[in-house]
Amino acid sequence: MEIKKILLVDDDIDLLEQNKVLLESRGYKVVTAENGAKGWEVFQKENPDAAIIDLIMEEMDSGFILCHRIKKSNPGVPVFIVTSAPYTTGFKFSASTNEEKEWLKCDGILNKPIVLEELVAKLKNMR
Repeated sequence: MEIKKILLVDDDIDLLEQNKVLLESRGYKVVTAENGAKGWEVFQKENPDAAIIDLIMEEMDSGFILCHRIKKSNPGVPVFIVTSAPYTTGFKFSASTNEEKEWLKCDGILNKPIVLEELVAKLKNMR
């Protein structure tokens, strides 16, 4: 499956727009939402090939909830969680083992700020 359309969800509007422009510069079509509830609406309407979701938005668990909803409705869609939690809490999130992936329901975790080359490499590996 070639990833062409990406759902990008983040409550930081500046980062949302910045990452949208960066991904579009690499040829991806990007649809956006500023919170988990809108992210779910956009996901259902747009049927993206992948999703990149901020972990902590308007509610502490909204990124997790959206990730779980997407994976429950369409397990084949790659979902990446984006977080700044390691910088603010010192807690390292990981999705490197099958147990962690099963609990988190995501295909990978990216730290903020997103390193575009790292993200593009992960997207290409999902094909």
